[in-house]
Amino acid sequence: MLLALLQGCAGRREEAPEVDPAQVRAQLMRLLPASVKDRQGWAEDIQVAFTAQGIAPSRSNLCAVLAVTEQESTFTADPQVPNLGRIAREEIDRRAARLHIPRLLVDGALATPSANGQSYQQRLLAVRSEKQLSALFDDFIAGLPLGDKLLGGLNPVRTGGPMQVSIDFAERHAKDYPYQRQGTIRQEVFSRRGGLYFGIAHLLGYPANYERPLYRFADFNAGWYASRNAAFQAALNSVTGAELALDGDLIAPGAILPGTTERAARSLGVKLGLRNPQIRSQLELENSLALEDSALYRGVFALADAKAGKPLPRAVLPGIVLKSPKITRKLTTAWFAGRVDERYQRCMTR
Repeated sequence: MLLALLQGCAGRREEAPEVDPAQVRAQLMRLLPASVKDRQGWAEDIQVAFTAQGIAPSRSNLCAVLAVTEQESTFTADPQVPNLGRIAREEIDRRAARLHIPRLLVDGALATPSANGQSYQQRLLAVRSEKQLSALFDDFIAGLPLGDKLLGGLNPVRTGGPMQVSIDFAERHAKDYPYQRQGTIRQEVFSRRGGLYFGIAHLLGYPANYERPLYRFADFNAGWYASRNAAFQAALNSVTGAELALDGDLIAPGAILPGTTERAARSLGVKLGLRNPQIRSQLELENSLALEDSALYRGVFALADAKAGKPLPRAVLPGIVLKSPKITRKLTTAWFAGRVDERYQRCMTR
């Protein structure tokens, strides 16, 4: 029981005790890879983010942040992306097609001369980083009549900064941002301080009962509690014989009709003493630790554990293939988590 308690506590968000900021920065200077430039600046921005968010600067937490940053950008605040202009144009065309915006309209807009005399298309093909691309697109839609209304949803940049954090996530978690800013939250994400602040919030800013940081690394890629939810789907498969994809999505965003996971859960409704509305409301806790206290979660695992004759894992790596215009080979969330975990282990050794 004691071992289980300790393991359960290991993955929870650690609340920060009073720690001297200078000591945190000194520890970060020891943990940062030797090749990192401006080590003092990186250490200070990470320390400020931990302090502002009340997250404990434990060695494990610090190494988790350093491992993700190294994997995502090799400690580059504004990482370069090969062929980014071409990739961005193709993504703009895909998004325009989904929104039924005529290709002719997009071509005409991009052919418009910009403030420096070059067309937006020429400048687009010359960009080398996501920060440059996002700034160009902001300039693009601001410089055209009805630009934001017609093309505001076409900005191809959805992540940015040294931890490649979601801009949408940053905008939803900007209330307590500790820095004074002149521009938008989107622009802050592309700075070192902003990218680290929101990246740390995404990685460590929620409680989880994980035994290993590996599952937080998977969640960083797939979304909060994706590893916990994938384990729940595996338990449903075991009990019902369903063949659910272990993707961590219990309810599709905006779904009205029940999806595959909800239908599998409903098949156990009588056995668990739960009605369909109760099952839906409990599945809607998929982005919260509270799911684990629900009758549905406890009941499904009780059945699955009994069938297996042993406790099943409460976290598994989601089986998600990564899709992005920047990705040119088949990669998965499990691959990402494994690579980050290798860097984490090296940091812990340092």
